[in-house]
Amino acid sequence: MTSNAIRGIRRKKSSLSEVKVAVIGAPAVGKSENRYKHEVLVDGEPILFEILDTCPKSEEDLPSCETLHWADGFLLVYAITDRRSFNFVRRVKQMLGCDTPLALVGNKGDMVHLRQVSTEEGEILAKDYECWFSEVAAAEQVTQVAEAFHELCREVMSVRRKNKQSLLDRMLGTKSAGLRAYSRGKSDSALPKE
Repeated sequence: MTSNAIRGIRRKKSSLSEVKVAVIGAPAVGKSENRYKHEVLVDGEPILFEILDTCPKSEEDLPSCETLHWADGFLLVYAITDRRSFNFVRRVKQMLGCDTPLALVGNKGDMVHLRQVSTEEGEILAKDYECWFSEVAAAEQVTQVAEAFHELCREVMSVRRKNKQSLLDRMLGTKSAGLRAYSRGKSDSALPKE
């Protein structure tokens, strides 16, 4: 590999945006206890996902404060075959702030004959949470699972842009509607001599 190619890779890696995602759901919704990193392109922008896939021991085992503070966004997962898992994600959402980026996924979409949670219920909950929603069969529909992460990433990046603008507004004392124009006064050298 040439030194230019190595520099190009380094430059690309240094421009990666990192997005930390906690995957949260009740026991037996089709998740595993894991932590890993994965690089992808989202809308042409390189993203480094750091993913914490939680797996509680019981339905009473809600995510820790450490997990809630660590993550930039949350992928809330329930099984369409388990009403209790749907109620679990509702309890988790109560722990999150209003503007927390999240996506809602109903897993085990291939097991419609065992369905306990309707698609409409998932859609209504997502509308209440103002978040992206999909039903998937995670074991079979890798593309749809990836889309859930991409949508969540877009939401995280949008919140970051809003927060960055808000900070800029606070620092400059301006509102988002428009910036105050800087008008330069006469310099000392242009003032009449005494």
